[in-house]
Amino acid sequence: MTKNVVCISPEQHLLDVKHIYEKKKWHHHIPVTKNDVLVGMVSLIDFMYNIAGAGISDDNKIYKELKVKDIMTQKPFYLTTSATIEDVAKVLAKGYYHAVPILENNKIAGIVSTADIIKFFLDNSK
Repeated sequence: MTKNVVCISPEQHLLDVKHIYEKKKWHHHIPVTKNDVLVGMVSLIDFMYNIAGAGISDDNKIYKELKVKDIMTQKPFYLTTSATIEDVAKVLAKGYYHAVPILENNKIAGIVSTADIIKFFLDNSK
């Protein structure tokens, strides 16, 4: 599980999302929280679909007009810290999700992606 997850708020502009995706080694899913409660998820696909034709310049109005709440998936699926690695793997293997936020006491404790699960099993298969 990746801990210290960067989250965004529904009121942030897509420019903030763009800057997150420009960082190296970034998960392709960003939890959206309001008052520390998970309210949505933004995937790279959500982002790319909504900025089609915007280009890479920060000056494009689409980055400053659209907000996270306009593109996020509401009420996202999540698991809690009581879930096992196998629980997460089973969910991701179904193919509906590519990352699962993990909550503890209703707050984001981390996120697990398909790549994290593959890496875990490869590292532990030796």
